[in-house]
Amino acid sequence: MNYKVFAPHDCHIEVELPASKSISNRALVINALCDDSIPITNVSDCDDTRVMKQAFTEKNSSIDIHGAGTAMRFLTAYYAQKRDYECIISGSERMKQRPIKILVDALRSLGADIRYFDKEGFPPLQIFGKELRGGELSLPGNVSSQYISALLMIAPYMQNGLELTLTGKIVSTPYIEMTLEMMSYFGIEAHRSNNTIRIPAGRYCPKQFRIEPDWSAASYWYEIAALTPEADIFLPNLSNKSLQGDARIAALFEPLGVSSLFSQEGTKLRKSDRSISLYEQDLSEQPDLAQTLVVTCCLIGLPFKFTGLQTLKIKETDRISALQNELIKLGYKLISSDRSLEWNGESIAPKVAPVIETYDDHRMAMAFAPASFLFPGIKIKDISVVDKSYPNYWKDLCKAGFSLEKDEKEGTRL
Repeated sequence: MNYKVFAPHDCHIEVELPASKSISNRALVINALCDDSIPITNVSDCDDTRVMKQAFTEKNSSIDIHGAGTAMRFLTAYYAQKRDYECIISGSERMKQRPIKILVDALRSLGADIRYFDKEGFPPLQIFGKELRGGELSLPGNVSSQYISALLMIAPYMQNGLELTLTGKIVSTPYIEMTLEMMSYFGIEAHRSNNTIRIPAGRYCPKQFRIEPDWSAASYWYEIAALTPEADIFLPNLSNKSLQGDARIAALFEPLGVSSLFSQEGTKLRKSDRSISLYEQDLSEQPDLAQTLVVTCCLIGLPFKFTGLQTLKIKETDRISALQNELIKLGYKLISSDRSLEWNGESIAPKVAPVIETYDDHRMAMAFAPASFLFPGIKIKDISVVDKSYPNYWKDLCKAGFSLEKDEKEGTRL
């Protein structure tokens, strides 16, 4: 079902953001590895985290993680080290197209017994859990940080720990830092020398832990603030002192006309002056912000070039192609490579009543909904995809004055 989205004239709201999906999923893995349960509070209620919790609590031998890429990578590593446990991990059709060979090869080199159930290099996987010997391992630094985090979190439970050397340029560094900081909080200290990370054998220590709000989710409110004529948006408990690399969104939106006021209570977004005529940024450390920034820049008429986007092709969809396909419907012609997206200001006539495909990708739906400021009644397909990370997204938009209407003659407003 398609929904038409209508934007308000301005935006004055306080929004309770969902808990961080990235932090929640790491906390769940560490909790599962602990000898005693960790009292974790404010765990994310999104689809990705839900499948992780189910995998740990239901203990089925056949695990379906649907479209949750983080769950696929983290659970593959977790079950590889779980002695005397056999399981099959599968997922959606898109998940079966997302490569996992690099992680499987790495785990095998450390002693894991993992077999492909169908196509070589791709899920589903059949895993025969055993104690891993660990030792030395080298990986390219430009692989998915989820592979690296998956290996780091289980490293203390390998016989010899793990010495991981990352070669070449390292991308998505903040996610690796997040993993190491959480491991340290729970008692495992990494030893680092240049691009080598050494994790000793050991055990996590249970401690109370509260998940912070999700900065990736905050990015869509920054986009709304940039597009609305007036904005006063308060995001409670959102702190710039965050484990999340996506907290950089606050700085990235400063040139786009959105200022952030940080306090102990949270973060307030306000309109400010925009002072640039060309926006260039390397997003290799925050690839999940690409859709928000690309769509925003197009809608405010700001030419841009974003680089460091090489991991976007193996996300929920090929996000580079998806952005090109959907923005051309709105009249914006993007130029792409495997690592970059740019717009030189060239526009064509937009389609009448454009329908935005979401490609089973939550970030496509959330990034394009604010386009309703310029394209009233823009249609978004399959709005339920937001459940992957931000289940209350549409409810929160409605509280902010947006309205949704089913794309049918009778029409039902939400």
